[in-house]
Amino acid sequence: MRIMKMQHKFLEVFLESTAKYGAPYGPVRRNGVLTYDRVEKISDLVLSGEKTMIPAKKLFHPMRFDVFKFNEDGFTPDYSSIEKRVIIGLHPCEIHGLLKLDKIFDNPPADPYYMGQRKNSIIIGWSCAVCQNGLCKSTGTDIVEEGFDLFFVDVGEFYLVWIGSSIGYDMIHDKEEFFESTVTRDDLDAYVDWRARRDSSFMKSFNFRNMPDIMDMSYQSPIWEYFANKCISCGQCSMVCPTCNCYNITDHFDVSNANTGRRERYWDSCMFMEYSLVAGGHNFRGARADRLKLWYTHKLKTFGSQYAKPGCVGCGRCVETCPVDINVLTISEALTTGEVPKK
Repeated sequence: MRIMKMQHKFLEVFLESTAKYGAPYGPVRRNGVLTYDRVEKISDLVLSGEKTMIPAKKLFHPMRFDVFKFNEDGFTPDYSSIEKRVIIGLHPCEIHGLLKLDKIFDNPPADPYYMGQRKNSIIIGWSCAVCQNGLCKSTGTDIVEEGFDLFFVDVGEFYLVWIGSSIGYDMIHDKEEFFESTVTRDDLDAYVDWRARRDSSFMKSFNFRNMPDIMDMSYQSPIWEYFANKCISCGQCSMVCPTCNCYNITDHFDVSNANTGRRERYWDSCMFMEYSLVAGGHNFRGARADRLKLWYTHKLKTFGSQYAKPGCVGCGRCVETCPVDINVLTISEALTTGEVPKK
């Protein structure tokens, strides 16, 4: 992996030049809300420490889309949503989230919709300032070493640019006059200082490493009932989590012809009461406490045992979104200390 240097003044022109590789996407403001969307003008990009409400998974695992159309003769897959894209401005936790989703959706048989989006997307990552509820230092996802084509770190007067793929090399080669191949000792010192300032600015943390064992030993803890009595099963935690991947499917038949229709796929959540409902009316997780245990066991324990990396990327969205203060911080603190939050 090679590291190069670029002055701030070249950024916008360089990003505009990447349009030859695909449609530009990135964080933009829509109706006052920061969201990942197609970008009309590079100047509309919000490249900062602010994070979007909905994570980048929406670009690869869409909230709602048609997977195929069918009739009495068979079905035809619908890949119309897949296009060549350059996705700009993904923070480290977002890239870590995609790497975790890769392990799920690329596990044979691979999901052709997710992997189609993934293989047609170029990732330009972006360093971020520490957000108020950021936990990525605790989860080891504040720095990323893979999963991108280019990664920009703003160290003050210039960017250091990590090249992560052959396409990244091609993009820089197209505008090589903007880049300096020699990184000096002063540049290195600027990067080390930036890392030190960033590491010291985290405001919240939890002992992520201990959580798998604590989850094992706390499965029957009464603390789950305490949180279950607060939980309203709204599913917001799943919607904003970069690694939640559950979905449901529904067949819609045409009104004019009952033999034709389409199959739709849309986000679902294991926090919904109906999620584990099966034929015959039995519900494997009808109790809210069971659903909470499933969700947090997945994030803090079992995903890691199955895929080698735990399911939480420390983005802090669950901390900000849950209306009744149930999140990885309150759960981990309660299980670790054996005490429920005082407020």
